[in-house]
Amino acid sequence: MEQQEKEVSNGLALTSLPLRFTATMSDLSAGDIEDVREVFDLFDFWDGRDGMVDGFKVGDFLRCCGLNPTQAMVMNNGGTAKLGEKQYKFEEILPIYKTASNEAEAGTFADFMEAFKTFDREGQGLIHAAELRHVLTSLGERLTDAEVDQIFKLTSTEEDLDGNVKYEEFIKRVMAGPSEK
Repeated sequence: MEQQEKEVSNGLALTSLPLRFTATMSDLSAGDIEDVREVFDLFDFWDGRDGMVDGFKVGDFLRCCGLNPTQAMVMNNGGTAKLGEKQYKFEEILPIYKTASNEAEAGTFADFMEAFKTFDREGQGLIHAAELRHVLTSLGERLTDAEVDQIFKLTSTEEDLDGNVKYEEFIKRVMAGPSEK
């Protein structure tokens, strides 16, 4: 991948960024930069105050910034598979944020409802838990069985006596994130 040398506001030249990362501070609003700085400072604090965020945490970082990147998008835009592979300074994380913020949303509540309706043969708002597990582990951004178990646990999703799940409740819980327990 082509590399580019880029001047940033503090005068440092950064040569470790791919050419597609061309965002500068002027490409983002002052509010966006302030929000990203706040999240960056929190991640930096948790990681020992070295002025860097680990590439392994880029996905979590972007989600804390209010974005919803897929794992593939994270990996294509600076994320790493292991802790310690790559570290990002604030000036380096801004173009990653800009790229991620320009990506299309992964889906809305209405999109998910429409998708689940295709599995609801009787139109009662139910999907069989085994079918839901199969969809989550085999379509789109595939999850592992352990990840599906964790989602079910964190969203307090339980089957009824017939082995069905109310998919509207499931979607709302997933989109709301883990329940506080």
